[in-house]
Amino acid sequence: MQNLTPLGRCIWSESTQAIYTYKQKSLQLRAVIGTFEELESLASTTAFTLNQIEALHKLYEQLSRSVINDGKIHKEEFLMALFNSRSKKNLLAEKLFELFDLKRNGVIEFGEFVYSLNIFHPDTPKSDKTAFAFKLYDLLHTGYIEQEGLKKMLLAAVGDCDLQLSEAEIDVLIERTMQESDLKREGKIDFEEWNLLVAKYPSLISNMTVPHLRDITMIFPGFIVDSKVKDSDLVS
Repeated sequence: MQNLTPLGRCIWSESTQAIYTYKQKSLQLRAVIGTFEELESLASTTAFTLNQIEALHKLYEQLSRSVINDGKIHKEEFLMALFNSRSKKNLLAEKLFELFDLKRNGVIEFGEFVYSLNIFHPDTPKSDKTAFAFKLYDLLHTGYIEQEGLKKMLLAAVGDCDLQLSEAEIDVLIERTMQESDLKREGKIDFEEWNLLVAKYPSLISNMTVPHLRDITMIFPGFIVDSKVKDSDLVS
């Protein structure tokens, strides 16, 4: 330091302060999200990196304080995020909230948020997406995709997308689907039959992939993306 010019001392001081500020922000954020080990666990068991998980927390913070400021995502906030309305009833959104709420306590906590969004990551295995989609369409919680539940889900989807399909046309579509996929002729689709159907028609789970999740740090950049510090250099 003594041999540095005034400009050199200024640059050194600014760099030191930037590193200190980064570490302080990182520590503060991790105090909110959880321990470093918990973050590492999320990163090691999902397709997200540590940077992406911290970016996801910025999104989580926005959603969890949009209606009820308690740091957890309630159903009203979930609906607000999907439809910009906390009162709109939607069968698909209700089922998604149920699947995101892994602890079944009526709210989505940060870990649940990350694990559930991981299903929609482009790098998540197809088998995980197939299993999640099966749970989504198992509307009646019977362990099967049944005609009644499938019809309710399709009617809801048609309503949201403003598709011009009559109820009679939906009945025909469901009947054809059941004829092709219900190999055991039980009047319902089990998980094995669902896997075969998805293998034949991969587009059935195309809605289980959200490409932007790979670029989440660009959407919610924060201080980590702005820094030059790599995931492996983060303080614990």
